Amino acid sequence: YRTFLAEELGVSVNSVSAYVLGGHGDTMVPVVESTNVAGTPVSKLIAPKRMEEIVQRARDGGAEIVNYLKTGSAFYAPSASIVQMVEAILFDKKEILPCTAYLQGQYGINDLYVGVPVKLGSNGVEEIVELNLNGDELNALRKSAEAVQELVEVMAGAQ
Repeated sequence: YRTFLAEELGVSVNSVSAYVLGGHGDTMVPVVESTNVAGTPVSKLIAPKRMEEIVQRARDGGAEIVNYLKTGSAFYAPSASIVQMVEAILFDKKEILPCTAYLQGQYGINDLYVGVPVKLGSNGVEEIVELNLNGDELNALRKSAEAVQELVEVMAGAQ
């Protein structure tokens, strides 16, 4: 998502601040309302229709990466994320990163692991950060959590 925004605006990905919540693919929730580039809300930089296209591209991004690599694997982005998480824990960085965390009421979701921003330090997940989501984003996150719950139930029944 950040890469596609940076590409669209011709800036470094490091200048883009954005979060994607929930699961992967169709149920991922890019938090457009809090996305900014060097402090400027992305809504002031990209037209709504174009933003919708970028969000959809992010949802389809895994397949796009596999097609570019021609190896049938999309392990590069997760590997880079793991390195960042391990460094945050080892060096007690207290860094806010998107991770899968166990929710107990945050975002109105209970007893389920869901992708959300967390503060990572030497104690692992030290805090779950609750972003200020608009109604559509919160509904989309809850729908994503429902999809995760359905998968958990299917897998539990397969044992």
